[in-house]
Amino acid sequence: MLTIAVLLKQTFDTEEKIVVAPDGSISSGEAKLVINPYDEYALEEALRQRELHGGKVHVITSGPEKAEEALRTALAMGADEAVRLESEGSTLLAEGDSHTIAAALTEILRPLAPDLVLAGLFAVDSGSGSVALQVAERLGLPHASSAVKLDIAEAAGTAASGAIPAGAQAAERFAIVERDVEGDTETVAIPLPALITAQQGLNEPRYPSLPGIMKAKKKPLVRVNPADFGGEWLTAAAARTVRTALFPPEPRAAGKRLAGSPSEQAAALTQLLQTAVKLE
Repeated sequence: MLTIAVLLKQTFDTEEKIVVAPDGSISSGEAKLVINPYDEYALEEALRQRELHGGKVHVITSGPEKAEEALRTALAMGADEAVRLESEGSTLLAEGDSHTIAAALTEILRPLAPDLVLAGLFAVDSGSGSVALQVAERLGLPHASSAVKLDIAEAAGTAASGAIPAGAQAAERFAIVERDVEGDTETVAIPLPALITAQQGLNEPRYPSLPGIMKAKKKPLVRVNPADFGGEWLTAAAARTVRTALFPPEPRAAGKRLAGSPSEQAAALTQLLQTAVKLE
């Protein structure tokens, strides 16, 4: 039996158009919101591991009320329980600092004492992938990133094969992780409890079924306010970063057509690179 926790984030669908206004505000219009695609891989893997080993899958997110749509989708896919860390009314969480969010998620995870924590490699809206690793650090968990294959093995059954490193066989169970390393793969074994982040290719996420959608309405969805964590947490969770501005990229300029013979075009291109692009 495994207690598995999955960290989710609600993000814009990657096919949607998002506009950054000159004042730094984001106009999303009627943009569709979904579970962060990399977190979907993590969720699917959690469900598969539960099917193999038994146990429970808890999904956790931090965000406003609308983020519960992502949690309901996760419950419809097969997760057992959901928790939303309320960001409304919390200046700390509203700022979106990864250090603060990781500190809050840690407070939720600690009493769960999960055997396995899964999360996506990074969030597609911000490009950040540090929250899960900060959670691992706070909980004192070993971690492996960018997993493309995951097996949970009993120590007794894999020690003889050499999959478990010598001197690390005190744990009862290990995660055997095949991870993507810039075009190649590396296989590592880490003792449970552990945290693992999911890379594209780990699996193919399932779609919520109609029975799953109906069952999701009756599954527990707990709301946690960070104010309940107490003053000590507030001190430890102070933001480490501040976003001072958000602005769109410069409009793309019209292209230039260089006339003349190939040698003349090459000379003109060289001149442009030296004067306009400032290449030496």
